[in-house]
Amino acid sequence: MTRSLDREALIASPRRASDSSSDESGGASYGRYSFEYADDDVSVILPPDDIVRAVPGKLSIWTLLVVIMELCERLAHYGGSLMFTIYLQKILYQSKPQAIALNRVSSFMSYGTTILGAVIADQWLGKFKTILVFASLYFAGLLLLAISSTDYYITRGFGLAGFCISVYAFIGFGTGGIKANVSSFMAEQIPLGYKPTKTPGVYEDSKLTIERGFRYFYWSINLGAFIGQLVCPQVAKHKSYSLAFMVPAVVFFVGIVVFIAGSKRYIKKKPQGTVLTKVWRCMRYARKNKKEGQSHWLDGALGAQSVEWNDEFVIGLQRGLRACKIFLFYPVYFALCGSMGDNFINQGLTMKRPDWLSVDQLNAINCLVLVIAIPIFDNFVFPLLRRMGLRMGPIARITTGFSIVVCAFVYVTILQKVIYTTGPYYDFTAPGTPEGATNDISVWFQIVSYAAVAIAEIFASVTALELAFSQAPTELKSVLTAVYLSTICGGSLIGMVLAIWGGDPQVLYVFAAETAVLAIVTAVFYFCFQHYDDIVTKQDQFKS
Repeated sequence: MTRSLDREALIASPRRASDSSSDESGGASYGRYSFEYADDDVSVILPPDDIVRAVPGKLSIWTLLVVIMELCERLAHYGGSLMFTIYLQKILYQSKPQAIALNRVSSFMSYGTTILGAVIADQWLGKFKTILVFASLYFAGLLLLAISSTDYYITRGFGLAGFCISVYAFIGFGTGGIKANVSSFMAEQIPLGYKPTKTPGVYEDSKLTIERGFRYFYWSINLGAFIGQLVCPQVAKHKSYSLAFMVPAVVFFVGIVVFIAGSKRYIKKKPQGTVLTKVWRCMRYARKNKKEGQSHWLDGALGAQSVEWNDEFVIGLQRGLRACKIFLFYPVYFALCGSMGDNFINQGLTMKRPDWLSVDQLNAINCLVLVIAIPIFDNFVFPLLRRMGLRMGPIARITTGFSIVVCAFVYVTILQKVIYTTGPYYDFTAPGTPEGATNDISVWFQIVSYAAVAIAEIFASVTALELAFSQAPTELKSVLTAVYLSTICGGSLIGMVLAIWGGDPQVLYVFAAETAVLAIVTAVFYFCFQHYDDIVTKQDQFKS
């Protein structure tokens, strides 16, 4: 029996928005209706007949091992990369604009290589082996960075070359290969479907468990970053940059060992071969078999006989393409968030601070807020919203995140203006302004900036990771995750261009322009996708 090609039917689920109601316990009550697929091998997960409320389940130990590995990798990444801006200026004698550009290139390489990691995993090695291969490359880069930053190599002119080789080649490619796969590999450890609890009518829903998994995955990222950003700059300040760069290498080695420990118990999905060729053939078939009245151009591939895909793949491809449209709005968001690693640090260098504080350590405020806030949002804020019948869909969450960043950068722009109107050096352009000059304004005013961006990440960044996993066909989960992560690469590219105006006093106008652009992007984004929340709520879950 073939299914209707009505647009809503394509993304319908066993629950209708009109059949859904909230109860005082914080869950949603679900109605039922059936739906026929053309393929016998498509198996939809239906809610139990007696379901009253859905809740997230607990994360397994094997899921947590992946989370711990990510914690160690992010400690290595952020602990090391946080020091780049000051290291490049103070040790390798690069100017502010040069340091900003070099720092953004490192981010560009880290996230520009995610597509490569995704293709290798989905077509040849699988996620587990791909993560291990790229982790080895990453570890070698960390060791090279630590060695090249010793006085022996810096005095012989190898410091900058060693930095570029280790960061752009080894660490950049290693990061890309890991990031493309580790979040989706984590989510694959969560069994799909509904599991009864001790309370009648209350079931654990894998959709909510996966949503929880991504929140705590992001929590681990920021716990690792928080520790790295506290420890590494202090080691650099009181010992040496070489030793400070060695700390991430040691921690990451521990993370690799922890990850390998769960090898025999992980759910490992086999690579699917030339999946991108499959996508191309499906798209070409849909174009050739396009019928009048179709709501989506891929509808022509539904119900096809004797082909390598089924309806589930076609529907997943439609969802994935829609997610890609959403991700197109992320580069501007990441261009602003990326300022925490360079422009915020340079701003802090012009402000009064205690002798014991390395100004780049204020990035730890961002991570600390996330470490504290994510459990609060997971256990209190989001359940409270569900009890009120206000479960926020992905578009509402992303729009909220973008809006918070806009407000944060209004504050950053005002703060930069205040710095320039406060003596004794004002905008630092007067002749004779000493190196390291600061104005009489406390660096602690930056706390608001870092904290606001952190709250925004809970809404925008976590949601995007979740979308990249939930909206892709099984074979394309790494690829769609890589597409999302490549938007960070896009943000870094924007940052590289804006680095031309990263010095004083032009940076003030950069902050103002970025704020205005993201405000416009946020409004356009919500206008284009506001209807998508209802669509996602009613989507099918497939057993595969």
